[in-house]
Amino acid sequence: MKKFFQEFKTFAMRGNVIDMAVGIIIGGAFGKIISSLVADVIMPCIGMLVGGINFSELKITLKQAVITAEQTIPAVTLNYGVLIQVMFDFLIIAFCIFLMIKALNKLSRKKEEAAAEPPPPSDEVKLLTEIRDALKEK
Repeated sequence: MKKFFQEFKTFAMRGNVIDMAVGIIIGGAFGKIISSLVADVIMPCIGMLVGGINFSELKITLKQAVITAEQTIPAVTLNYGVLIQVMFDFLIIAFCIFLMIKALNKLSRKKEEAAAEPPPPSDEVKLLTEIRDALKEK
């Protein structure tokens, strides 16, 4: 049993697992921010542009609600507006992630290019190279 826990501890404390956990937590928080942006800022603007429609309230009633003295049976609805809302959420989140990865790739390429290029020789090195070349010619 100790060996099992030791293996689990080794697995859980590897860098990749911890990095993945941090990424998932940050991704969840980022998802909430984007969902709020879509639901509270973007969708009202889109709804206003298309005539004041609130997409999350769009639905088709399949069966009307039944209200009797003993009980109330709610209506059966097909909430396609919620699907539209979730699709907008997905598209905007995917676009934001694309932009973030594109920016990160651009930054990493700049670092690689900066590391790949050797610094230009100093004036002293250039002068010494000229002297060496002149001595070789004689």
